[in-house]
Amino acid sequence: MEAPVIQFKHVNKAFGEKVILDDMSFQINQGETLAVIGPSGTGKSTVLKLMIGLLVPDSGEIIIKGKNVVNFNEDEWNALRCDMGMVFQYSALFDFLDVGENVAFGLRQHTKKSDEEIQEIVTELLKMVGLAGSEKAFPAELSGGMKKRVGLARALALNPDIVFYDEPTAGLDPIMANNISRLILKTKQTMGVTSVLVTHDMMSAFLAADNVLLLNKGKIGFLGTVEETKATTNPMVREFIRGEDVIVGQMEKEGK
Repeated sequence: MEAPVIQFKHVNKAFGEKVILDDMSFQINQGETLAVIGPSGTGKSTVLKLMIGLLVPDSGEIIIKGKNVVNFNEDEWNALRCDMGMVFQYSALFDFLDVGENVAFGLRQHTKKSDEEIQEIVTELLKMVGLAGSEKAFPAELSGGMKKRVGLARALALNPDIVFYDEPTAGLDPIMANNISRLILKTKQTMGVTSVLVTHDMMSAFLAADNVLLLNKGKIGFLGTVEETKATTNPMVREFIRGEDVIVGQMEKEGK
């Protein structure tokens, strides 16, 4: 059996007195998409930042592609990040670059590919995300959904093994959110990437993910397949699916 691509082993993280992650352990296998859900402030962004080296855990191990990254230096992280793609909540496109150059940015920074090779990759990726022929458009000319698709194309340009999605459907109408979720699924199916999807959008999680992890007060409140998530009687999951923030309500009642 293959080793997990990403594994948290008894990870702890606190900021001062506030415990964010408390003895967190889970794994993501090759080609799987894990949706990380939960109300704001429960540690979703912290999990993501630990995976890309923007934070260091207080204790525990984080194994990525067989290596414990906890004590990685910046050069080691930079090498590993070349195997990672990141789709940001607000797209984070460079306004001064056209769409083609936004997608090509990582290729120009981290490879020695010719202009012709780069153009070929950019053209193919924009076709994949449904934006063929948009190379010369600038971000200001694009809708929110189009920007998200350009961001996905840019994240895939270096042919990464791992892709992280930070609230990729936030701010989109239901139809466009569904389109983005289907693109995430298509990316997994066609490229075999291992993915982490941080989201509040349960429809997106159900469509694009294999497994769902619910964070609650720094601990795993639930972890299971999409089918298990839909069928669970776990009240936190049920309320979250219905869009009622029961966890925050419980915290307020407890005066926390």
